[in-house]
Amino acid sequence: MGYWGRDKTASTYDLVEQMNFLYVSVVKAKDLPVMDITGSLDPYVEVKVGNYKGVTKHLEKNQYPVWNSTFAFSKERLQSNLIEISVKDKDFGKDDFVGKVLFDLAEVPQRVPPDSPLAPQWYKLVDKKGEKINQGEVMLAVWMGTQADEAFSEAWHSDAHSLSQHSLANTRSKVYFSPKLYYLRAHIMLAQDLVPSDKGRQPDTFVKVQLGHQIRVTRPSPMKHVNPEWNEELMFVASEPFDEYIIISVEDRIGPGKDEVIGRIFIPVREVPQRVETSKLPDARWFALQKPSMAEEEGDKKKEVKFASRILLRLCIDSGYHVLDESTHFSSDLQPSSKHLRKPSIGLLEVGILSARNLLPMKGREGRMTDAYCVAKYGNKWVRTRTLLDTLHPRWNEQYTWEVHDPCTVITIGVFDNCHINGKDDVKDQRIGKVRIRLSTLETDRIYTHSYPLLVLSPSGLKKHGELHLAIRFTCTAWVNMVAQYSKPLLPKMHYVQPISVRHIDWLRHQAMQIVSAKLIRSEPPLRKEIVEYMLDVDYHMWSLRRSKANFHRIMSLLSGISYVARWFGGICYWKNPLTTILVHVLFLILVCYPELILPTIFLYLFVIGLWNYRLRPRIPPHMDARLSQAENTHPDELDEEFDSFPTSRPSDIIRMRYDRLKSVAGRVQTVIGDLATQGERALSILSWRDPRATAIFIIFSLIWAVFLYVTPFQVVAVLIGLYVLRHPRFRSKMPSVPVNFFKRLPARSDSLL
Repeated sequence: MGYWGRDKTASTYDLVEQMNFLYVSVVKAKDLPVMDITGSLDPYVEVKVGNYKGVTKHLEKNQYPVWNSTFAFSKERLQSNLIEISVKDKDFGKDDFVGKVLFDLAEVPQRVPPDSPLAPQWYKLVDKKGEKINQGEVMLAVWMGTQADEAFSEAWHSDAHSLSQHSLANTRSKVYFSPKLYYLRAHIMLAQDLVPSDKGRQPDTFVKVQLGHQIRVTRPSPMKHVNPEWNEELMFVASEPFDEYIIISVEDRIGPGKDEVIGRIFIPVREVPQRVETSKLPDARWFALQKPSMAEEEGDKKKEVKFASRILLRLCIDSGYHVLDESTHFSSDLQPSSKHLRKPSIGLLEVGILSARNLLPMKGREGRMTDAYCVAKYGNKWVRTRTLLDTLHPRWNEQYTWEVHDPCTVITIGVFDNCHINGKDDVKDQRIGKVRIRLSTLETDRIYTHSYPLLVLSPSGLKKHGELHLAIRFTCTAWVNMVAQYSKPLLPKMHYVQPISVRHIDWLRHQAMQIVSAKLIRSEPPLRKEIVEYMLDVDYHMWSLRRSKANFHRIMSLLSGISYVARWFGGICYWKNPLTTILVHVLFLILVCYPELILPTIFLYLFVIGLWNYRLRPRIPPHMDARLSQAENTHPDELDEEFDSFPTSRPSDIIRMRYDRLKSVAGRVQTVIGDLATQGERALSILSWRDPRATAIFIIFSLIWAVFLYVTPFQVVAVLIGLYVLRHPRFRSKMPSVPVNFFKRLPARSDSLL
């Protein structure tokens, strides 16, 4: 699984605070004495340091048990200098003591990676008085290490020793990889010699294609006979190792809601040829259709049938695309599916997940606080930190590394409350918040150590769950390649040569999300569906009045810059600051006399503005902005609508109210769009003779201007126009200008609307 997300350099753990742990590895035991009168022994090991205790599972009737368990005790919480490792016999009443091994904490060796792991050794068991017993040895390794130790992720940590082994698996830190995804293209062309059940009517046929849980249907053939044609392309998402089948069935629509299968074929995905970039499409192939009951009723006789219906298909796996499983606005990976087309990495991204503070208690009703863990996703690599139990100020101090292929990508880090530590499988982990960081906003080789607010929007409103403390460093290893990336398109070449429609892209993105979710939920510990969907923003494209308001305010914020320039120019024209207006006049006359200075002046001005704004550059990466998201004062009903299921599950009176509200909003949008269309149609009608007098006036005026501009030097014309625009207010009128009056009188097609 170490394909393109594999790290090339080992993490040095220099972004996080070093945390020291006492590691105790219990490997196995031999020649243990029998304790029961039945002659059996059910041994287990108990590791005790002060008030902390860890227990291995017990093995029934085994004098030579193998546990292979590792325990980790945080050094800062150790309350004793004595490590007691006891072997006990599981019994119905009180467990029997078999023997123990004692260690002095001061004599435990220190191991620092990249040192090799400490070799376990055999130790003789002693009784409660410290005297050696006749038989019984246990193989142990005890050392002091840090969170960079290889045993860290698999160890039983001191705060989780009370959990069962099944629940403990849900608390460990792990690295996951998304499945490798491809687009599969199916071109349904035509069929021949179909045999419908009712030969007295012409079949109304369509083709249904299924790949896993993905089902697509063609339009009914316009040719209603036994040799139909469709000539339609359908696209699906396939994942390695290509162990699924494409099920293609030709069906006849007998009546409303009643379809009959005429023929079906199963094609293994691994037999479908791959196409790299814009190479020639594979040739279309004829496939024999099987009747649905043929395999069961006739068995091997089907091989003897010489006549069969058949269908012409062109199937290929397009490996030149990048399969989108997240929104392109904050995508973390833009590489094509084919490994032959991927570009070399340009750098490394190192993220230290340090801590969180001021978390809200998520399990207050259960008498607990919060069992928090983090999930980070970049590219196809997901990481999950260990779960820190029952604390509002968790300190993970875990560091992870990713290869970077494009600086214009985004890493997503989410924080969740673990609800599966009590063995419950029918609950969902709760969201605490997430952070997105765009790599292009980071300076190279600089460590960013900041706290980011954890905001969650729920039907009850916006909640701040605390802050997440991160350390981030983006290291560039190929400066030329990184700068060159800014001149290249975001997506691979195939997305532009043979683009996929937006409607299909949205459907394919949803299918890719489902495949990734189904794959990661089968890991151990699983990344559950609610985690994957939250990290990938599965509902980002759904309607939200709050998000629509946010986008409207974003547009108004952009237009405010244009409005500011217009107000500044208006102040120049109306001589609000005479000195500035005079300077603009001088600059204008210089540029008119020396037009070759216009472009250099513009670019020099841009350079100076950029240099001036350098001192105002952001010092920290941007984070989730509640004000920008219009989340602070959102109406509760708008939030309830945003979190409603699709299709809706609300009562009809609420749906009617929301429909009326949507009609009101859409009416205002419709009015604005209509006004824009009116202005465009007026511009087009200038020369269309829809208003013959207006067109005649315009073309005569154009002829006069053409003669005037031909006989007058350009500099003179430019000076006259500039002085007219910048004229003093005493020469201005408050009435609209003649060109504006003329334009507003032009006809539009709005009067032709019903």
